[in-house]
Amino acid sequence: MSELVWYKSLYWRIGFGFIATLAVLLIVQVLIFFWFTDRIVGSSSRTPEQLVVSVASELSDALSSNPNLTLDSYVRDRFSHIYRPFLVVMRDGRTASNRPNRLPPNYSRAVQGRLRRGIPLRDAEPFDGGRRGGDGGPGPGPGPGRPGEGPSRGSEVAAIVVAGSEIGWVVVPIAPPPEFVAIRELGPTLTWVGLALLAVGAASAALLIFGPAHRRLRTLEQAARALGHGQTDVRAAEGGGDEVSSLAHTFNRMADDLSARAAALSASDRARRQLLADVSHELMTPLAAIRGYTETLSMPEVTLDNDTQQRYLGIIGDETMKLEALIGDLLDLARVEGGGGTLTIEEVPVRELFGRIADRHGPTIRDRRIALELDVRPPDLTVDGDAQKLEQALQNLAANALRHTPEGGRLSIAAQATADEAIFTVRDTGSGIPPEHLPHVFERFYKVDPSRTTTSHAGSGLGLSIVRAIVERHGGRVTASNAPDGGAMFEIRIPRSNRPPSD
Repeated sequence: MSELVWYKSLYWRIGFGFIATLAVLLIVQVLIFFWFTDRIVGSSSRTPEQLVVSVASELSDALSSNPNLTLDSYVRDRFSHIYRPFLVVMRDGRTASNRPNRLPPNYSRAVQGRLRRGIPLRDAEPFDGGRRGGDGGPGPGPGPGRPGEGPSRGSEVAAIVVAGSEIGWVVVPIAPPPEFVAIRELGPTLTWVGLALLAVGAASAALLIFGPAHRRLRTLEQAARALGHGQTDVRAAEGGGDEVSSLAHTFNRMADDLSARAAALSASDRARRQLLADVSHELMTPLAAIRGYTETLSMPEVTLDNDTQQRYLGIIGDETMKLEALIGDLLDLARVEGGGGTLTIEEVPVRELFGRIADRHGPTIRDRRIALELDVRPPDLTVDGDAQKLEQALQNLAANALRHTPEGGRLSIAAQATADEAIFTVRDTGSGIPPEHLPHVFERFYKVDPSRTTTSHAGSGLGLSIVRAIVERHGGRVTASNAPDGGAMFEIRIPRSNRPPSD
């Protein structure tokens, strides 16, 4: 898995995601606030001049059609959607407003005082709520006659005309409503809008930020549960590049290790069972022969001549030697494969090694008139290894080759060096190894068709397994093949100077 990139980290994603969500929520809230404010007092709402003309015209038509119209109810119902407040004042003293709570303080009383004083309310004359002296006329002073009474700025006025007579007026303050009025008007709406945006933002953050991580964590949890139930082939998704992906990668590596160990344990158990079966079979054969001939010799009712007795005793001795050799090979294989015993690494002259092999098998070679060829290049070639173990491996290969070399044949043992390795080759001139048997010749107790052997002394089936174990402990490898001109060929490659770790 590639190294975790900081901007893909789940911590940074959460931090940036929440900051972005809050920023978007604030921006949307501000835009909604500006939109509402603009509808109330901004350029998108109608101007006071347009508003008074429109309302006065509509009221004129309504009162012409229905002189008994309930003015207050009509104004509230018909014009409640208009955010800018206005005041309707009739000659008979009736008043009405679409939003009476949003009018400036004492505004209605100031207008009515102006009418009582006979000051006309005309469309062409901006009305300022009586800010001149105490008469309610135009001027900078407070009106009408009392400080702070009436609007602080002028107003727009339009007459309500029925049958050619002015029966009332529509008055709209030019100044925007006080701040507390806007807050009171917008507060509930903005509160609910803010809560809705907060809910949407929280849901979006949970879906976009935590959703993918949550899904991958659930997948990882399911994979862990499946692995706990013995499904070693289950794996978690590693996509995303964050901490969850790193955890999934670690989990998959652990699952791979567990799967490999489970497979190794299963293979080891099968090998152990097979080994027990093979060992039992190999031990029973000589034991059965020994028991049979011993019982025959011990029967008092059976009379055997001296030659027969000696022949039976010879068979018992041969089977005992086979049994002893088999047990020795089993012990050697167990020690080598199990790592028992420490390798004594030293510089081993190859020519001396070959000389001991020739001396060991000299009588068999002479009796069967087999030509032995030893070739070491360069003559002073040396390798780092355990001299006794290397000799045992080459002795086993030489003994195996002699068993399958016909009388008058040839046995070739050669060694050559490369820059890093020493290569040992053992060749015979027998019938070779059938191709279907080549992959299995190093397995325990594996024997090629007995008809291939030219002597009656077949091996235990452990010699080549011991060879492989020794070579692998030296950090090398051994292979089997058939030579182009006939016969079997075994090749050992081990490092010349790389010493294996001590046990």
